[in-house]
Amino acid sequence: MKSFAKHIYSSQRWKKCRAAYLKSVGGLCERCLKRGIYRPAEIVHHKIFLSEETVNDPEVVYAFKNLEAVCRQCHEMMKANEIRNLTAE
Repeated sequence: MKSFAKHIYSSQRWKKCRAAYLKSVGGLCERCLKRGIYRPAEIVHHKIFLSEETVNDPEVVYAFKNLEAVCRQCHEMMKANEIRNLTAE
């Protein structure tokens, strides 16, 4: 977790948002579910990443349209793809 986002992830607002989002998707990994696999989600991922520029934008931080529930395995694959894309540029 980046230092500029620590206050978000430790806030009651984020904890409530995260719980509500997980409940809204049935607590399952959305990426696995698209493949017919039922796996519990462990992480609520921001589609538009939190950055120093976006960390104070409630539409980026708390809007359900910017969130995705994923399992640890999918999150690791997403991070690996991100690193590959960054190094390919």
